[in-house]
Amino acid sequence: MQLQETEFERLCEKKSILVANGSFPGPTLWAHQGDTLVVTVVNNGNYGVTIHWHGARQMGNPWHDGPEYVTQCPIQPKQNFTQTVLLDKEEGTLWWHAHSDWSRASVHGALIIYPKPGNEHPYKHDAEQTIILGEWYEKNLTEMVINAMRTGGDVNTSVAYTINGQPGDFYQCSKECTFRMVVDPGKTYLLRIISAIMNEEMFFGVANHTLTLVGMDGAYLEQVNTSYIMIAPGQTMDVLVTTDQEPSRYYMLGSPFVDTQAPTDRTTPSAILHYNGGYQLPTHPNSITLPGWSDRDSAESFMRLLKSLADDKHPIKVPLNITKRLYLTVSVNNVQCAKGETCEGPHGNRHSASLNNISWTVPKIDILQAYYRKLPGIYHTYFPDRPPRYFNFTGDVGDNVIYPVVGRTLVESIKYGSEVEIIFQGTNIPAAENHPMHLHGYNFYLVGFGRGNFSPNTSIPTYNLTRPPKVNTVAVPKNGWATIRFKADNPGVWFMHCHLERHANWGMAMAFIVSNGPTKETSMRDMPPDMPPCLGS
Repeated sequence: MQLQETEFERLCEKKSILVANGSFPGPTLWAHQGDTLVVTVVNNGNYGVTIHWHGARQMGNPWHDGPEYVTQCPIQPKQNFTQTVLLDKEEGTLWWHAHSDWSRASVHGALIIYPKPGNEHPYKHDAEQTIILGEWYEKNLTEMVINAMRTGGDVNTSVAYTINGQPGDFYQCSKECTFRMVVDPGKTYLLRIISAIMNEEMFFGVANHTLTLVGMDGAYLEQVNTSYIMIAPGQTMDVLVTTDQEPSRYYMLGSPFVDTQAPTDRTTPSAILHYNGGYQLPTHPNSITLPGWSDRDSAESFMRLLKSLADDKHPIKVPLNITKRLYLTVSVNNVQCAKGETCEGPHGNRHSASLNNISWTVPKIDILQAYYRKLPGIYHTYFPDRPPRYFNFTGDVGDNVIYPVVGRTLVESIKYGSEVEIIFQGTNIPAAENHPMHLHGYNFYLVGFGRGNFSPNTSIPTYNLTRPPKVNTVAVPKNGWATIRFKADNPGVWFMHCHLERHANWGMAMAFIVSNGPTKETSMRDMPPDMPPCLGS
């Protein structure tokens, strides 16, 4: 996989962006369940970069998971790094992307995992198509990020969303290049939908066609029909579409779900489902009306449709004997500008974000190496299991809006084999929004979610412990909560963060260190000899 700056033309202008193998989106990788992939990443770009295999569990192999300064240091320009991707029981659609600052905006692609040879999908389809939702930025994104981190301000919003690299009919200079999926009547197509979007959830639908949801994040779901999906950054969904309509052209549309008052891109990306056949083309493709940009009822209604398939061939095992529980407040914060500096965040402060009021601070040496080599002072293990103060998190937060945030590199240590529950609690500090939380190295069960403050008396009785969806990214509702469970059976250092890129950059992240199990097979692999060097060490 070769990374290099390549020129593309979008929205009437040419621009050079970092991509893999000269394409945007990047190349698709195919595998079968349980396979091992070996990928050499060659960095011919201008900045250090890492690659993450999103949703691949990498059992005992955090060394090749990819998050910058968590499991490795960047692959420097003109250098390369060979990564081993260990697939476990994942089956369906995953993806890969850069994991250095905002470089995943253009460096990403699909990772398709088929059943083992001789096995079949639990559904029938005639053909398949990958649909990658992305974003396009007007200015140099790397320079914008560097400036925002220096000043404490925000990065300019994107100027377009894309479907398979193209904005679509509703943007200037784009109509001729709109992505078209050509189909035959009377067939069933599998859409492998990936959200590589940086900072917004997205509603997606196909005009006049029913979507049958069959999988998510590399695991099968109980089949359910819907007119739209709501997909968050980092998530993947497998959807069946049957071409049972009058032969014509039909829009595939995205519509951002924006549940915040922050500046956002609210434009509409489009692609076309184009039936084969001899018919008179309509003046315009048939269209669809998707939920509005602030329609949280529709977003949460869709989330309630998600249930694991949980049949004899695809069993699930929800942890019931919880031995480790964390209650995490998820907040966007402001921190005071340092004396003598001029900051461009709200009220002259710096943007920040936190989990339990701890804002992730990036170390100069990756945590995994420090853990393995027992290097002191790189990180600390006293991440708080509870917020420092309890109040009405989702209501009038009062003076708590200025509750101090502490910048630290803190991790949570977990004993191998623990059954873990994490309750994510959204907050109204300083303004609430949806947060897609992603955990590396694990799939987890989303056992419950709701609005308002989590309450053991009223929230726990709503848990779905029989067929919860098995995912790797959960959209925590605005001013609400979500509970996940997993068994800590994958030793190593594993990152957890919000997949809204601005929030991750501001510090909405932490890491877990899962200890080795009792055997070689349940222990972390030794450090490979060719890890990229840490220039700050």
